[in-house]
Amino acid sequence: MSQQQLDEETPLLPPMQQKKARTPLPWRQFSIILFLQLAEPFTSQVIAPFAPQLIRDIGITNGDETSVGYYVGLMYSLFFATQALTVLHWSRVSDHIGRKPVILTGLFGLSISMYCFGLSTTFSGLVLSRALNGALNGSVGVIKSMMVDITDSTNLAQAYAYMPLAWSTGGTIGPLVGGLLSRPVEQFPNIFGHSQFLKTYPYFLACAVPATFSVLAWVVTFLFLRETVSTRVTLMCFVRGKYHEDTTLGHATPTGPTDSLDTEDAARCANIDDSKPLPLRSLLIPRVIIAAGNYAALSLLDIAFRDVQPLFFATPLEFGGLGLDPPRIGNILAIYGVINGLFQILFFADLHDQFGSKIIYSAAMAAGIPMVITFPILNAVARVQGLSIMVWTIVGLQLALSMILNLAYSCVFIYIAAASPNQASFGATTGIAQLGVSIVRAIGPASATSAFSLSIKNPHHAWLIYYYMIALVCIGIFASLFLPRQLWKNQR
Repeated sequence: MSQQQLDEETPLLPPMQQKKARTPLPWRQFSIILFLQLAEPFTSQVIAPFAPQLIRDIGITNGDETSVGYYVGLMYSLFFATQALTVLHWSRVSDHIGRKPVILTGLFGLSISMYCFGLSTTFSGLVLSRALNGALNGSVGVIKSMMVDITDSTNLAQAYAYMPLAWSTGGTIGPLVGGLLSRPVEQFPNIFGHSQFLKTYPYFLACAVPATFSVLAWVVTFLFLRETVSTRVTLMCFVRGKYHEDTTLGHATPTGPTDSLDTEDAARCANIDDSKPLPLRSLLIPRVIIAAGNYAALSLLDIAFRDVQPLFFATPLEFGGLGLDPPRIGNILAIYGVINGLFQILFFADLHDQFGSKIIYSAAMAAGIPMVITFPILNAVARVQGLSIMVWTIVGLQLALSMILNLAYSCVFIYIAAASPNQASFGATTGIAQLGVSIVRAIGPASATSAFSLSIKNPHHAWLIYYYMIALVCIGIFASLFLPRQLWKNQR
């Protein structure tokens, strides 16, 4: 009888297994963070439609069409190369002095560098502008850390589902602006035909719009964004190391375990102070390395695809592309951005609740293989049928597969958040992951576009770029095998 009473009164699911109610998102601060995230994709994607034509105009290729891809990739890679030199430092600084000052610095760098890019008429000027952009762009990882700061384990997946919205919106507006406002004297002669300035600097107007947006984002950050790091020091104290001397005022002191890296992650996390940022060595634990490695593998594939795709669209049909003009390329990328953002918002959180991070991430990486194969199929069909309905259908299929691949980003961000040993080290943990991403993104564009140039230059190597990209997919699938089905436990 007592056993029967126990059964009737006992919940069907043990308390440990009962699903927690999802915490409502703090929409005011969350919407500001999403708004700030528009700045980076806006400024980076605005050059995508006109980058090949810009390289042709400045004359660095001397009329060699097969070299355009090489210089476009080099221009993209320089941004990530300089970013790799500074991103970890910016992220670690944000754990001590706060997220807000670092984000303000990053937005300032984005704005100045884009104005300079629009005024550049030589390849060296483009190089310096992109290098400045990467070095000062300290907000790239810090904004992700701030998103973790304002969420918990119940609503983190929902929050990350909105991240592609910001990136997709910026990635949508960017190509539209770039395609519409590049060379305005030729596109809108009745309005800009008498502007000698825009004749001299035909890409300034397209670059000035995202640069001005970054200025607006800076003002919004300064006036309305609330700091999320509760224990922080002034910049001067941080530089001079005075936070080591005074802990009575609640200043953050970089103390933590300094044991061998062979120590179990769980034991390490159980004995740390959640309110204090950890030294770099204490963050180099297996789970952080696994999460960062998967982020790097995903980013290497994604950046290679993002750079090859507009090149493929712009390359003449006889050289293996589709021969589209910049406005049409901008429209394709813009449509993709809108649909991708809506897809992530509507489906990711529910898919994550049903299948979990590991299954979604693995399936998203596997979608990369058919996504790459659509490139040679598109050219083969276009050579026979021209820009037919079949060609546009295959373009749509490629974009749909790309949307599936983008599901992996939200999953890997969740893994990175779970990998942090303590809450005060989210910035540094994200910085480690972003450092790896910046390194592979510095390599990815140049290597992918160089492989593309070699493919169209030598018919015997026509499939080299596609072999290369499929190899990147296989690397990503292999790295995903190390991700656990259940997220690591931290002190959130």
